[in-house]
Amino acid sequence: MLNKKLDIIFPPVCGVCGRIDRNSLCNKCNIQLKNQEVFGIDNYIDDYEKYYDEHLYIFMYSGVVRKILIDYKFNDCSFIYKTFTNFILKNEKFVENIKSYDIIIPVPLSKKRKKERGYNQSELIAKEICRLTNLKLNTKSLKKIKNITEQSTLNKEKRETNIKDAYCLKFPSTVVNKKVLIIDDVYTTGSTVNECSKLIKNAGSKQIGILTIAKD
Repeated sequence: MLNKKLDIIFPPVCGVCGRIDRNSLCNKCNIQLKNQEVFGIDNYIDDYEKYYDEHLYIFMYSGVVRKILIDYKFNDCSFIYKTFTNFILKNEKFVENIKSYDIIIPVPLSKKRKKERGYNQSELIAKEICRLTNLKLNTKSLKKIKNITEQSTLNKEKRETNIKDAYCLKFPSTVVNKKVLIIDDVYTTGSTVNECSKLIKNAGSKQIGILTIAKD
């Protein structure tokens, strides 16, 4: 009932073209995104520099996907989270992989960054996926404790240094023997998700996966 009332006040729109659409993605733009879809899964079980086991991603970071991700993250377009989640959940095989996890944890923002932006783009996607799949959402355990330079402005070496010790894990018992899926928006070098995965792995997680909208 609440969602219906909110739809009247704030009609759902297609996150690509802005037209009103109850699915937050019109047919024309759905075709455009399907032309860019990858739905890739990269395995890192034997990569000892990575603390996560696999990376799930929907697109490569290019074309219209790059444009709408930039709008989503930096141009106050929080509504685009529904466009992404509705597109993801149409792929049944991909959703089954997501459902194999016990907990979903979005990459957190610092308090300062979240206040500036008004929302955490990864958390919005994580919440919607959990709402529609009945998976457990955990936004209390992983916290960002340093307001660092935006990773997107740095090269690989500087990203690894910049992100070091930027997070902490509260309530580590919540991830013990659990399969944890970490959600972020874009994967470039993997420095951010690897730092988060390190904390969760060392706390005793059984398996860690990464889900991002795009891979650069």
